[in-house]
Amino acid sequence: MLIAGVDLAAETRGTACALLDFSAPTVKIEVRLGVPDADIAALAPSVQNLGIDCAFGWPDDFLAFLTRHAAGHPVAASEDQGMAWRRRLAYRATDRAVRELTGRWPLSVATDRLGLTALHCAVLLDHVGQTLGSPVDRAGGGVAVEVYPAATLRLWGFDTKGYKTDATVRGMLLETLAARAPWVAFDAGTRELMVHSDDAFDAVVAALAARAHALGLTHPVPPECAAQAFREGWIALPAGRLEDLAP
Repeated sequence: MLIAGVDLAAETRGTACALLDFSAPTVKIEVRLGVPDADIAALAPSVQNLGIDCAFGWPDDFLAFLTRHAAGHPVAASEDQGMAWRRRLAYRATDRAVRELTGRWPLSVATDRLGLTALHCAVLLDHVGQTLGSPVDRAGGGVAVEVYPAATLRLWGFDTKGYKTDATVRGMLLETLAARAPWVAFDAGTRELMVHSDDAFDAVVAALAARAHALGLTHPVPPECAAQAFREGWIALPAGRLEDLAP
């Protein structure tokens, strides 16, 4: 079983991809930086799941807000235009689910710096869909699945403070990760790249999150959110332990 993970950036230069081979007791791993969309899309037919760290869509309420504003119609649906109203526009249904599970809000694809990367993601999903012969199921029902590495690590019990910005912290986190997943062959080159680059680190975690999804070890989309998830995307968060992903 091949599983891929992508830490997507606004540009190819910052995009990382990890490929994990679960076909043997020892999981082989390959990590690359600066991976173009064509290479990512080309992987899709050969992997069971492709975990992508980026929002697959935008909030329904935000799109309705923009549509009304563009048409010159009043944009406020109610007299309450406080924080609760702004959050309803800024966050997707899956973002609110992440908040409930982790206690933290993810970045808003509508109002935060994630937006530029999400534009790239929309194009990438088109490429993946064209390669597979059908549009990507943004709710995670197909090969591509939306993942969130930092939240995934926290739900597996890791301390993620500072790992995005501090190579020393990443090195310590990698040691803990490797100890809990001894079945992954973190060779010297892979370790060096993951410590050097938070993009490479997150690509590996994205692949592990996709492995959890492939095994049915992620929280499912609630039935009442199915329609929204189809349009907005849905983050697959682990419902089990990292140790349960072993081949």
